[in-house]
Amino acid sequence: MATNPVQFINQVRAEAAKISWPTRREVITTTIMVLILAALFSVFFSLVDLAIRFGITEGLRLISN
Repeated sequence: MATNPVQFINQVRAEAAKISWPTRREVITTTIMVLILAALFSVFFSLVDLAIRFGITEGLRLISN
């Protein structure tokens, strides 16, 4: 079923009017939360990587001796 282009544009405008945009404070708050969580996850995965690397290195050292 084809839609008239003018009718389509009107429907798009009607749907866009229903969007509730976040306030400036909400955007700043969520941005800060994302940055903090990204930093925490990077530290966590770095520590996990170090632990795995240490475990593999020591395991191979025990096997080779």
